[in-house]
Amino acid sequence: MTPDSTELPATLRARLDADPLWDFALAFYGRPGVEAACLHLQDDAGVDVLELLWRLWLFHHGLAAGDFPEEVRQWQDEVTVPLRRLRRSLKAEAAERQSVAAIREHLKATELSAEREALARLEALSLAGDAVHCLPSQGVSLENVLPFCAQQQKKSHLSALRRLKAQLDPS
Repeated sequence: MTPDSTELPATLRARLDADPLWDFALAFYGRPGVEAACLHLQDDAGVDVLELLWRLWLFHHGLAAGDFPEEVRQWQDEVTVPLRRLRRSLKAEAAERQSVAAIREHLKATELSAEREALARLEALSLAGDAVHCLPSQGVSLENVLPFCAQQQKKSHLSALRRLKAQLDPS
């Protein structure tokens, strides 16, 4: 019997609870080549890194997501992205002025807090069974659960996605 896609089985909910999205994201992002691959996809292909990490976390636990939740996308667009843009715009000046460097560090910490909030929202939606469904036990590749994979045509994008896939399941 296939579980109802709107109902998250207790065993999967327990696995997600035991592996919080924030902890997964930090550990995965720290693996060799992951940060560079994520940032390349963000800056060159317009991929939302938090959406990518969320989808990888779900895939790792045998789940997939539908559309990226609008309320999280709005948070990203209105809070996280402007903080990132401002932090990046101060990079050159921060190299020359310690006072600007301190402001930039505060922005970096605030941006990280905003990202953590977005991941917390995604995790809560996932644990509630919203926007997620169970994957069949066989035959689903990572490319099938990452909607932006089909759009990536550049070799550098495909290479970044392969690096992520290799680090998700090093075996």
